[in-house]
Amino acid sequence: MRRVLGPETIAMTTQDGVRLDADLYRPAEGGPYPVLLMRQPYGRRIASTVVFAHPRWYAAQGYIVVIQDVRGTGSSEGTFHAFETEREDGAEAVAWAAALPGSTGRVGMYGFSYQGMTQLLALAGGAPALGALAPVMVGWDLHGDWAYEGGALRLADGIGWGIQMAAIRAARESDTEAVRALSGAARAMPLQDETPAFPDVLRRYRHYGHFADWVENDGHDAAYWRRTSPRAALAGKRMDVPMLHIGGWYDTMLMGTLDTFAAVRAASDQPQRLVVGPWPHLPWGRMSGGDMGPEADAQIDRLQLAWFDGFLKDSPGGDHLTTGLDLFDVTAKTWRHFPAWPSGEGTLYLGSSGLATPTATDGVLRHAPAEAARDEVVHDPWRPVPSFGGHDAAPMGRQDRTALDARADIACFTSAPFEAEAVMAGRVDLDLWVEADAVCFDISAVLSEITPEGRAIILTQGYRRVTAAEPLPIRVSLRALCATIRPGVALRLSLAGASFPAHPVNPGTGAAPAATFATDCQVITLTIASGLDTPSRLILPILSSPLRSNP
Repeated sequence: MRRVLGPETIAMTTQDGVRLDADLYRPAEGGPYPVLLMRQPYGRRIASTVVFAHPRWYAAQGYIVVIQDVRGTGSSEGTFHAFETEREDGAEAVAWAAALPGSTGRVGMYGFSYQGMTQLLALAGGAPALGALAPVMVGWDLHGDWAYEGGALRLADGIGWGIQMAAIRAARESDTEAVRALSGAARAMPLQDETPAFPDVLRRYRHYGHFADWVENDGHDAAYWRRTSPRAALAGKRMDVPMLHIGGWYDTMLMGTLDTFAAVRAASDQPQRLVVGPWPHLPWGRMSGGDMGPEADAQIDRLQLAWFDGFLKDSPGGDHLTTGLDLFDVTAKTWRHFPAWPSGEGTLYLGSSGLATPTATDGVLRHAPAEAARDEVVHDPWRPVPSFGGHDAAPMGRQDRTALDARADIACFTSAPFEAEAVMAGRVDLDLWVEADAVCFDISAVLSEITPEGRAIILTQGYRRVTAAEPLPIRVSLRALCATIRPGVALRLSLAGASFPAHPVNPGTGAAPAATFATDCQVITLTIASGLDTPSRLILPILSSPLRSNP
């Protein structure tokens, strides 16, 4: 392994005169070498080491590694506005990195979450020297993939990150009072304020962060989201850069990763590879709702190295030539490769005798709709259904929700056991005939497997904020999955009117999140209809579906 020099602090100056600082690591001998650039807002010495190997490791493999503080963070000059200057600054940073002494002129970018988004935005800015990218766990549409889900604010995640970024900026401004208040809020999340979706501490220090922009721009089409999203920045553009896209089934931004891969693949002639493991946003490894087996141990650093070696060093053979989809099957605990998303669809219709809510055993999933039924779900804001497992709340991943399904404010619909093995790979959708006695309401949908022992283990979930004026049926998109359903295992769909604190409690008034007071929240009754005239149905990506019909 090569001896590594650094970190050496270096700086570039943007066209508008702002100095951006970076740490540089390089092999002590030889060269020239390609450059790996990471741009991030948390202080460059962190360098995403919460999930990646240290920059020294990458430098020892024969790269000049540059970790840059984005504008207004770390010791870089300027003012930080989340994502707003990353397009222009990113493109300039790539050109600057390509011209560093000892560089071959070829630049790759790596990083996850915000650092993944800076890659896409640098590409949107027209960075000419980009030879390869590795965006990990990103939002393609910042509104729908990060800040909101199904039109509902991501409350706990949003407040947590909002507090963190405001505290970083307050510390930079030497505002000790703000740092003290924000640090205290980080240790005891302010989820019970008078305005729950916009807690007082973030109102008071709104000038230090982005959270006010996120909660006050709740509409998807706001100019703010068009200004900050890769989806808008790259619309209509070619994206001819080889990319390694990495996601996690239990990452909050899974659908952003999948949509990025799909959009780039449609607008690029360069190789694209998608890898999705059984991981939350962090950390990555085999423990995600139980032991996922040795194949789940993250090898992300080696995957990235192989990709960069292939496209920045022209190394022959190896993993960098693999394109298509590598999906971890969360029940078989193994990897499955597909050249493209496989086709296949199975439909299961909801049915009951009207007791799917007070019991977990009355509601059924059938191959065809049967007699008409109505099931009421009463959402009480005093005791909202809690967030649990999946991508919604810690502990994340494949948690056992058997006890939660016993609540009488969750409607459960269960299939007959499978008679033969079936593989599901792709997106899950729910068409629901549902009405409520309020102008606005929420739907939480969770798909679980029911083991022969009767345990309900989470497979995937989705969330949707609905207005009463929307035509029926209501489409609720659950997240994609890859799973093998074994013989003797059944499926269950669990429906509720809340998932708190992953999302704020819907007051039923139609008020915007920032303007909703805790005292506004009211009891909401949801009526779920099923049967021939109101065929509520679950649409599954089943590649083969040997289900036994319900009696």
